[in-house]
Amino acid sequence: MILQRVPVTPPDTRPIIQLDSGKFTTSDINNLYRRIIIRNERLKRVLELNSPTIIVNNEKRMLQEAVDALFDNASRKKPVVGKDRRALKSLTDYLKGKQGRFRQNLLGKRVDYSGRSVITIGPELKLYQCGLPAEMALTLFRPFIIHELIRKYEDGIEIVPIAPNIKAAELMLQKQDRKI
Repeated sequence: MILQRVPVTPPDTRPIIQLDSGKFTTSDINNLYRRIIIRNERLKRVLELNSPTIIVNNEKRMLQEAVDALFDNASRKKPVVGKDRRALKSLTDYLKGKQGRFRQNLLGKRVDYSGRSVITIGPELKLYQCGLPAEMALTLFRPFIIHELIRKYEDGIEIVPIAPNIKAAELMLQKQDRKI
């Protein structure tokens, strides 16, 4: 894969934190991005000076290593280390594992208009059908039900809505009115 541009993650994924002593510390990702910028500037200077091919190739290699470290520092033979001599955490490290971004922040969170239930068979259902508890259906389809209850037009023709407004429709949902 050849990158023309390196994607930069949003600032909240690579925070700058103030320590109790008043000093600041940055995310490892910031340090890896900084290395890429420095290497890129050096390569640019070397190219402007019409340096020998061996020097240009060396700068290109070092830039490639900086980009590789950003994406997956742990899999390198010699990982990039910080001032404290520990390997810097790369994008891959922030994404994978139990403490990674996916499992820690994105999965397992509550989501609106979703549900979880046990699937069972029923003699009254066809093979391509599934049953859904009424209470769950009301929760999952709440916005659609409210829209239908307050709808005033059907195919361009004015009709009498079942509920006069959103509040009345929500009240009908709460009481599980028979009209629903």
